[in-house]
Order: sequence, then C-alpha cells, then structure tokens
Amino acid sequence: MLSEFKEFAVRGNVIDMSIGVIIGTTFAKIVESLVDDIIMPPFSLMFGQVDFSNLYINLSNRRFDTFADAEEAGIPMLNYGTFLNHAVHFAIVAFVLFLFVRQINRIRRPQEDPLLNMKTKICPHCCQSIAYKATRCPHCTSDLEDVRAKIKHHPTYVRVQRKSPS
Repeated sequence: MLSEFKEFAVRGNVIDMSIGVIIGTTFAKIVESLVDDIIMPPFSLMFGQVDFSNLYINLSNRRFDTFADAEEAGIPMLNYGTFLNHAVHFAIVAFVLFLFVRQINRIRRPQEDPLLNMKTKICPHCCQSIAYKATRCPHCTSDLEDVRAKIKHHPTYVRVQRKSPS
C-alpha cells in the first residue's frame, strides 16, 4: 500500500496539479489584494461608501437602530448588504482576472502566419478569401475546378504584406 501511495504521489500530473493549486492560491491572494487595497479605495472615494454590510431587513417585531445592535441581540434578519458586498467584490475580481487573462493571451498568441496570403486565393464568384487548394468555395459553394484551369494559363502573382505594428 505504501508503494502504491508513493507511485500516486510522485506521478507527474499530481505534482503538476498541486503546483497549480499553490500558484492559484497565491495568485488569488494577489488579485484579492489588488481589488481590496488598490481598486476599492478609489471606488469608496468616488461613490461615498461601498461597504453595504450594514444593510439588513429585520425579520422580528423588535426595532434596532444599528446593524451591530440587531446582530448582538441575535434576531433573525436578512443580511442583503453582505450579499451586495460579495457581488460587487466578485464583479471587480472577475473584471481584473479578465484583464490578466487578456494580457496573457495577447503575449501567448502565436504570430500571424507570414505565408497566409500565399496560401489563400479569392473566389471569383463571391470575392471571399479561401484556401488555395480548395475546389469549392465554402462561402458561396461555387465549383472552382474550371477557374483553376483558367488560372494555370495566367502567371501567378504573390503579394507580400507587412503586418503593421499595433
């Protein structure tokens, strides 16, 4: 049993998964700190108060002036302010994660194939770009066999375009 456990624990995907969990936990702390310590203070300044945790609905017949008094008395209440806090926090964290993932995808995205223009041709019927070896246009479904025979009699021109920096 000990050798089976050792084999399971040392297996590559278990180690990869544990590293992913550790990095994910650390990354979550970084994102949470970014939201709580950097993004939320300006929101609080712009909108007055962003902390809704003191908002509640009293479900008893007793009256309380503050949330702390009602909570101390232990009365039943709906704490919808806490829910609003978590919803706002989630929206901001989701947006920050979207920005992170967007930047990472921009870095990881493979560069456009420089020979793309040489691997495609224009359909003479619908003027859409199609694969060079296509015999039927996927856009207008026109048969391209006769067109390819005509093209063979004409010289082939290659157009090279430089990708503009963006």
